[in-house]
Amino acid sequence: MALKISPAFSSILASRGGDNSLFPSVSAASPSVLRLKPTGSAPSSVVCRAANDKPLTGVVFQPFEEVKKELDLVPTSPNASLARHKFVDACEAAINEQINVEYNVSYVYHAMYAYFDRDNVALKGLAKYESLANLDLDRFFKESSEEEREHAEKLMEYQNKRGGKVKLQSILMPLSEFDHAEKGDALYAMELALSLEKLTNEKLLNLHSVAESSNDVQLTDFVEGEFLAEQVESIKQISEYVAQLRRIGKGHGVWHFNQMLLKEGAAA
Repeated sequence: MALKISPAFSSILASRGGDNSLFPSVSAASPSVLRLKPTGSAPSSVVCRAANDKPLTGVVFQPFEEVKKELDLVPTSPNASLARHKFVDACEAAINEQINVEYNVSYVYHAMYAYFDRDNVALKGLAKYESLANLDLDRFFKESSEEEREHAEKLMEYQNKRGGKVKLQSILMPLSEFDHAEKGDALYAMELALSLEKLTNEKLLNLHSVAESSNDVQLTDFVEGEFLAEQVESIKQISEYVAQLRRIGKGHGVWHFNQMLLKEGAAA
């Protein structure tokens, strides 16, 4: 049986001056072919000569020896987390703070939903909204509230997954009236929503910074993949709504804007 040898290996043989002690069937004149002669009925095999040498790194992985130090760190207390690993207290506290931020923002959005759903306000398009991330326009503040609550729950699940403890904090009572003498209720509420999204983004960036400074690449990846990109989309969408409401002013323009949300939402 003949095997072709790569040009790189051929050049090595040539540089050795035809020294074929490793493969005696290779000739210096034709270093590109390796001939293996069968030695009976047993199949032929090639064993790398370097297999008996020391590893290139000089380090041999010994799992049973190296795992001993990890085994000693497994907690025996029933109140201690078994899953916790490379998860510092600063990251745990930052996640709990972000959970509180998400719940507070959700509460404000829910108050806005209740306001615009009143019979004497009756702006159903503003009251309900499907999802900022999906850019679906038939619902607004109600679904925005639910989305922020889902973010909080997602953070709670991750906290438990990493072995931390969820500590819910108090939620402040939001405003119940959103009318503004100069701007009107729709523009004022939308500008408030834009400010809340930017504040949430700032808090998420702070959580990301804590994860980076703690060298927690898993938490960093979680924040980047689950929140930051979506937050940019939310800020962009609400910014466009603010710009449109500033153009149309109060009165009939707000009613028309609300109808646009309802019609586009129904079409979607």
